[in-house]
Formats: sequence, structure tokens, C-alpha cells
Amino acid sequence: MTTAVIYSNGSQECERVAQLLKAISTEFHQYDLGNHFTKQQFQMEFGGDAPYPQVSIGTKHIGSLKETLQYLQKMNMLDKQRHTM
Repeated sequence: MTTAVIYSNGSQECERVAQLLKAISTEFHQYDLGNHFTKQQFQMEFGGDAPYPQVSIGTKHIGSLKETLQYLQKMNMLDKQRHTM
């Protein structure tokens, strides 16, 4: 799988998506609000109603935690994790 990017505000959902990506052995970079981008930059990039986290995999914007879970399931990435637990 290609490297993922997490845009995080430090919330519990952001921590969950990072743990999920670690669990399925996906390399990722995490960009943090206030450190790597501003709230205004986030809103300009993803829209004013976009929740944290926002995830991209490779050049594809996936979306929120829920959308990331759906994408990983569709790509059969979560099945691999179940077999290793």
C-alpha cells in the first residue's frame, strides 16, 4: 500500500486512525493542526464542514475515519489484520 497522510487535530478519532494504519502496517505521515497547518488551510483544502481526521492514501483523498474504514474494508486491508490477531 502507498504511504498515507493524516491531517490531525489531536482528537481521539485521529489517534484511532493512526493506530489502525499502524495495525495494518501502513506507513503514514501525520500533519498536526497548529504545527503543520492552520484551521483556515484545513477548511480551504477539505471544506468548512470536514471532520478530523482527513486521510489521503497516495494521491487519493479518502476522507474521515469512517470513510477510511470503509475504504480499507473495500480494499480487503482489514481482513489481513483479522488473520494476524
